[in-house]
Amino acid sequence: MKFISKQSLALLGAVVMMVVAANFAGARDSDTGPSKPSYEIIAVAELPPEGQATLNLIKKGGPFPYRKDGSTFGNRERQLPHQQYGYYKEYTVKTPGANHRGARRIVAGASGEYYYTRDHYNSFQRIVDQVTSN
Repeated sequence: MKFISKQSLALLGAVVMMVVAANFAGARDSDTGPSKPSYEIIAVAELPPEGQATLNLIKKGGPFPYRKDGSTFGNRERQLPHQQYGYYKEYTVKTPGANHRGARRIVAGASGEYYYTRDHYNSFQRIVDQVTSN
């Protein structure tokens, strides 16, 4: 039976501690943590016409064509910044030719920010009034 030297055991312990510490730091829900989401930007004018119509309805407060519009978006995919449950609401963006809700949504934050997803929450774009170039 082979035994591990004290030096090897100490080195192994240090490596394990570094891995645990790195994973713990990456799991934080802070704006400065490495897991902060980032997104592409999309201007309102670049949204599909159905997206622009949905955004206008959201800003007016409805009426909404789908029963689930305005329901809580739980952010289970963790694609959006971490907020308390109930902070985000989701709204359907009609898909031409579809006889169901389709995959497109706008998610609205309680502070007035909007996000567009065309692939049912796999990715998001932050909606802005207009895109500025540098």
